[in-house]
Amino acid sequence: MASTQEFVDYVVGQFEEDCGVTSRKMFGEYGLFSDGKMFGMICDDRLFVKPTEGGRAFAGEVAHAPPYPGAKPIFLIEDRLEDGAWLSKLARITVMELPLPKRKRRRGRPSSGTS
Repeated sequence: MASTQEFVDYVVGQFEEDCGVTSRKMFGEYGLFSDGKMFGMICDDRLFVKPTEGGRAFAGEVAHAPPYPGAKPIFLIEDRLEDGAWLSKLARITVMELPLPKRKRRRGRPSSGTS
């Protein structure tokens, strides 16, 4: 079952504006981004957040589940979806600890080194 746009819009709307959370459709589901980093996913109308040490310390006891078959279990946020301040703090902590995404190399011919 794919996620609905209404659920994605609801979840993104829960984050405080300064988090700058956006969603992007990916592989039939949605990735959540802030500061250019993917910190979470929405799969089957469920919110998943990448686990970090700081996130674990802040969130305490959080369920873990794989967002899709074959994936590693990550944080599954179910009972705090209406708590925008809590979600925003978790997002800020998580994004702060995640590395910047690797720059993609452009495909094409390698240069010959001559002009």
